[in-house]
Formats: sequence, structure tokens, C-alpha cells
Amino acid sequence: MRTALPRTLLVLGAALMSLGAAPSPVPLPARMADTGGGSQLITAEAAGTASTTGTLTWWDRRGGRWVKAGSAPARFGAKGLAEGGRRRQGTKTTPTGLYRLPYAFGIEPAPAGTSYRYARVTQRSWWCQDNDSRAYNRWAEGLPRDCRAAEAEHMVTYRRPYAYGLVIGFNYDRPVRGRGAGIFLHVNGRGATAGCVSVPADAMRAVLAWADPARRPHIAVGTRGGGPTAITRY
Repeated sequence: MRTALPRTLLVLGAALMSLGAAPSPVPLPARMADTGGGSQLITAEAAGTASTTGTLTWWDRRGGRWVKAGSAPARFGAKGLAEGGRRRQGTKTTPTGLYRLPYAFGIEPAPAGTSYRYARVTQRSWWCQDNDSRAYNRWAEGLPRDCRAAEAEHMVTYRRPYAYGLVIGFNYDRPVRGRGAGIFLHVNGRGATAGCVSVPADAMRAVLAWADPARRPHIAVGTRGGGPTAITRY
């Protein structure tokens, strides 16, 4: 025969269960003003503008809710992060903001499952960062005549970082001279970047296998808290 528990114990037990069940945190994309309008999103979040490390997370929108698909430690510019609209070229800062992802690239073959357009890096592949060139902030097969080699990246020489990557559409569609060029999401190098976002190679492969251009993924780069660089403002 079971003995009924006193009512006071039952009430206390229910209260303890309620306290132990912490509310689920609101996903980061649900706290953002703009996620790009698609059903996939990558967030690259740093603690503050002086940070050179943080977290990259990729998200899916399912049934009206954002669900985390994966995450990895991330690296940012050697001089931290700067508001994208005010950033200056050569400052080694990662631009904050919300950007589209035009296409993928890499020295290595595209990872299995990649559906993005994937440009294979060759010995003739350059990224022009010359402010005086018509090819400013663009990939070129063969160094353009008006783009100085000293103001461009010979992409094949970055064998480890550019094994796999995604072009971040910072200053890309209507380039502003002097704002910056060649901002990518790519594989980690030896340390902080010159302005890109980088992650371990296995994470970069996972992102490329996950990203679906038909779902219009964007990347949001920012810091925690308030202010013009806060990730939640985009």
C-alpha cells in the first residue's frame, strides 16, 4: 500500500522541478533585426572589437524557428573588428555587418556535398586589392595589367588558409575604394587573420557541405552587447 505524500512536500517538489527547468535561450538569429531573408545563416560573434577570437555558428530556419546546425571556434583580424561601413583597407580588422556569400573557392577539390558554385584556385588565380584597378576586389585568372602584384594576393601561395573558402560580400557589389578587399571565410592559418574570418579545416568543410545557395545563406559578423558593431543590430 502506497502512502500519500503530504501536500506541502508535493508543492515543494513541483517548485524545485520548476526552478530546475531553465528556460531555453532565444537563438541568436531570432534576436537579430535582419538575417538576410533566407533560411540559412552563419553568425561570427566576438566578445568585443578588440577580440581576435570568437565563435562561428551556422543555423537553419525550420518550421519558423532557427536551429543550430553546427559551430566552431573562429579567428578574426589581428587588430580586432571594425564597423563595416567605416573600415579602412590595410587595418587588419574584420568588418562587421550582414553580407551575402557570392561563391565558394579553394585550392583543394570541393568537399563532398558542396552545392555552391566552387571556383578552383590555379597558379593564375589572383585577388586584386589595388585601389586603382578596374578589377578591385575581384578574382582574376591572370594578373590584370592595371593591378599591381604588390597590391594583390596570389591565391595559390596561401595553401593552408585557402584550401577551402567562401567569399564574403563585404564591399563587393559596389566597391568603395579604400574600404577593403579580399574578405573571406576560410581555413585557419597560423594565427589571427588580416581581416577575414577563419575556422578549422573540418568546420570549413562542414559549412560548405551544409550551405545551400537556394536557401540564400548570409553571414553576420559582429560583437556581443550593444553599439554599432553588435551582431544583434543587423
